[in-house]
Amino acid sequence: MVGRIIETDDDITEGAAWLAAVEPRFARALELTGPWPLRRRGDGFEALRDAILGQQVSVAAANSIRAKVLAAGLGAPEAIAEATEEDLRACGLSRQKVRYMQALARSGVDFAALRGLPDEEVIATLLPIPGIGRWTVEMYLIFALGRADVFAVDDLALAEGARMLFDLSERPKRKEFNALSAEWSPWRAVAARGLWAYYAHCKQREGVAP
Repeated sequence: MVGRIIETDDDITEGAAWLAAVEPRFARALELTGPWPLRRRGDGFEALRDAILGQQVSVAAANSIRAKVLAAGLGAPEAIAEATEEDLRACGLSRQKVRYMQALARSGVDFAALRGLPDEEVIATLLPIPGIGRWTVEMYLIFALGRADVFAVDDLALAEGARMLFDLSERPKRKEFNALSAEWSPWRAVAARGLWAYYAHCKQREGVAP
């Protein structure tokens, strides 16, 4: 079962209202941050290609490498799969990222079919691909596929946002965070947006860029 899909700002509003009703801290966060962002993006090979390109580099560096990849005609999976290591390295990719990109390009994943699969089946399909970790798959589920009830307990900004919003003594560990986020089902992906927004609000208030 796929479950609810977040497609519009109205879906975020609905989820945020539900969360604010069941957890007063989310109501407080909403008052401070204003409406939480939709942040939907396209799905498919390109989304995961760009996720790999963005690993462990700045946004500016990732955008520069992506532009070079596209300018070289190496954006499509077929082109990446057939490219030499030298072709991809010339665009600024490390040897490790060349391996990851070609593994993704050669994986044979039917990205259109993923839209109709339950979350755990999407995870089981993508996680074995080198360079695609669970966090990356969870971001794909939340922002590319619009799944409403996905959460990323390993995200440091989410953990720090939860620590601040819930007045915890430390960032919640995985088991504790799983239990806490379970209370926000069926809108865990909206709760994540709320925690990210609250984290950014607090950092801006402290004079630190989020």
